[in-house]
Amino acid sequence: MPSRGDPPRPDRLREAAQAAAGALSVVPAHPDELPPPLGAARRTAAERLHTDPDTVERDLIRLVLTIVELLRQLMERQALHRVDEGDLTEDQEERLGLTLMILHDRMTELCDQYGLTMDDLNLDLGPLGTLL
Repeated sequence: MPSRGDPPRPDRLREAAQAAAGALSVVPAHPDELPPPLGAARRTAAERLHTDPDTVERDLIRLVLTIVELLRQLMERQALHRVDEGDLTEDQEERLGLTLMILHDRMTELCDQYGLTMDDLNLDLGPLGTLL
């Protein structure tokens, strides 16, 4: 039996290399290697992104607000879970509820400022469904 200071045996190294190669073989090297979805024409990355220099600021704001809204909803769910478990005092529940309402109102204001609706923040993730 080898001790900790001994180098690994060649068969163990080969086994580890084969395991690593097998794990990495499921990930394609380039997106171009992926077959197009069934019934869909092959599109380039630029076509999928729908980039437009005139709307880049609005699109960036939309992305940032989407992330903030996702975090807000996660915080809200966690808060409801904590309330259901009885982990919070009445004071903490009141402060948490007020904070979440203010955050929701601020999100609505920011959406209005940039001509977005809360529905605009719900990204379509394809086969996974929508984000929010």
